[in-house]
Amino acid sequence: MSDRKEFRELAEPAAAREAIDSLDLSPPPETVPLADARGRVLAERVDAAIDVPGFDRASMDGYAVRARDTFGADEADPAELDLVGAVHAGAAPDVTVEPGTCAEISTGAVMPDGADAVVMVERTDEIGADGDDGGDADPARIAVRTSVAPGDHVMTAGTDIAAGARALGPGTRLTPREIGLLSALGVDEVPVEGRPRVGIVSTGDELVRPGEALNPDRGEIYDVNSTTIAAGVAEAGGEPVLYPHAGDDYEEMERLLRRAADECDLVLSSGSTSASAVDVIYRVIEARGDLLLHGVAVKPGKPMLIGRLDRSADGDVDGDDAPAGESAYVGLPGYPVSALTIFRTFVAPAIREAAGQPEPATATVEGRMGVSERYAEGRLRLMPVGLLDLDDGDRPLVYPVDKGSGATTSLVEADGVVAVDPDTEYLDAGEAVSVDLFSPDVRPPTLLGVGEDDPALNRLLDRLANPRYLAVGSREGLRRLRDGVPDVAVTAGPTDRDVDAEPLGGWTREWGLVAPDGNPEEVTGLADLVDRDLRFRNRPTVSGLRRSLDAALDDLADERDADRRDLAEAVDGYERTARAFESPVRAVAAGDADVGLGLRETAERLGCAFVPLGEQSVVVRAAADRVDRDSVAALAAELGNGGDGDGGIDAILSDLPGYSRNSRNDP
Repeated sequence: MSDRKEFRELAEPAAAREAIDSLDLSPPPETVPLADARGRVLAERVDAAIDVPGFDRASMDGYAVRARDTFGADEADPAELDLVGAVHAGAAPDVTVEPGTCAEISTGAVMPDGADAVVMVERTDEIGADGDDGGDADPARIAVRTSVAPGDHVMTAGTDIAAGARALGPGTRLTPREIGLLSALGVDEVPVEGRPRVGIVSTGDELVRPGEALNPDRGEIYDVNSTTIAAGVAEAGGEPVLYPHAGDDYEEMERLLRRAADECDLVLSSGSTSASAVDVIYRVIEARGDLLLHGVAVKPGKPMLIGRLDRSADGDVDGDDAPAGESAYVGLPGYPVSALTIFRTFVAPAIREAAGQPEPATATVEGRMGVSERYAEGRLRLMPVGLLDLDDGDRPLVYPVDKGSGATTSLVEADGVVAVDPDTEYLDAGEAVSVDLFSPDVRPPTLLGVGEDDPALNRLLDRLANPRYLAVGSREGLRRLRDGVPDVAVTAGPTDRDVDAEPLGGWTREWGLVAPDGNPEEVTGLADLVDRDLRFRNRPTVSGLRRSLDAALDDLADERDADRRDLAEAVDGYERTARAFESPVRAVAAGDADVGLGLRETAERLGCAFVPLGEQSVVVRAAADRVDRDSVAALAAELGNGGDGDGGIDAILSDLPGYSRNSRNDP
């Protein structure tokens, strides 16, 4: 009579997944040096603490000029400027560009005082003091054969990423691209999700570790599973711990499993999982823990165990201190193919989830262009692109992401590259393209948002699963929403674009002028900028704050029966803009400006004085055909204060000075 025992009723694969999902194998977050952070997952949002670049810099070789000195210049009638010196990369400028002068400048060099644009060297000629060709002598004057506008060929401070901007969100996997961005921000250590420790125990008297002598006459085989599963654990984001292989002896098996349970978050065994007389590991689990499942209806891999192992109550096994409690346990089949199949199908996803790692993806994705793109330079173009999977059965939406070769954020915001043939001049919206992913495990965002940058929005995004947000400003955000790429656009202040969109909600924020702590210049309002000699730091025209400022300037012009353009020209620094909502405030705090455009929240947080000018509505709009998407619905729930029941947007706004939610948010 055989002692072999039949399997209990086989569980369906869904039940096996539910059982594994019920196990707790998530370690606490930890902080690691940036040098050790590759492949880890951020546990918290990282905001930029500095502007990148931290100064206004030339983006090409040429001459730093005052743009107005070049107005009207062309090939037939060049502007002649006195050369006052040179500025090189890595050196502080020792010259000032006065009216009618210029300074030679290298790519990457700091813009000298007085200059607001760069003329590329190819559009200039060197001439002598007498107006003749300078020849071999040092030129005294430079002939500029083109006109430039303020900001031309200048990368302003914060153009790549601005202080206070949301650099990386929680759940971001740190690849060399993200590590490069963190390095640019001066970050030397990062908070990451912990890696689950996974103990690996192979069973069977026939097993021999690779490198040891093998006796085929005894039926010995090399232990394939330990190293194979260890590699799979590491690939999934866990920390594998190999234990000596156990024979088929009950007591030895129990000792090794209990030791692994005391030291690890998850214990994986291979072999001895069937119900035969010699396969006894399930008996250990029943006696020393909780056996949740024995056998699953899959081929290969039927003999699978899922359960929990009790840790030592006294916290001492083999002399090592360990906490009491329990460890997750999964028993894999002994056959390597079966073991690896079960591991990849059921266990690896659980390890990835515990470590915050994304699901793997193929290295190449076929997508469709979300917008039209022109290109006619006759060179191979490696176009950084983002992906958005709309879950509509069609190929993912592909959209260009390119801030220029000097911007590290282009790579962070992109998922891969589309190689555009030199002969291709036009990619039409909807056209099929092949995307080479930056890595096989790239995970496209669940939600793509564009528009205004905002402190409340940063916190709101933290509550969503894998969003991507491009802070392009209110006007540009609405334009992109109209073109059909993003799911949502966030706007602030007055808008002049008519877009077919569904308002999801919003909030109100207080805006105004920011001055140094104590307001030493006694700034009281917008009139001070016009009437007094105060250095001002503005926001770009695409931003909602700038739109509100310009509207207020219109009102002041009406009061004075004046031309708004004349008032704007009277403001020292009106055209000097900073990239993000926090940048003008930081300029004030650093003494680089007397007054800046900003929010009450930012002013108070950075220790500056605030002069209110008004309240501004921030509105979140969704594309009309995306409202029913799960990610958009989740955002709407947070805005409606539903979310996960912990306060939604109201909880966020309550912690931000100058923020509220009321009827003024109706778009």
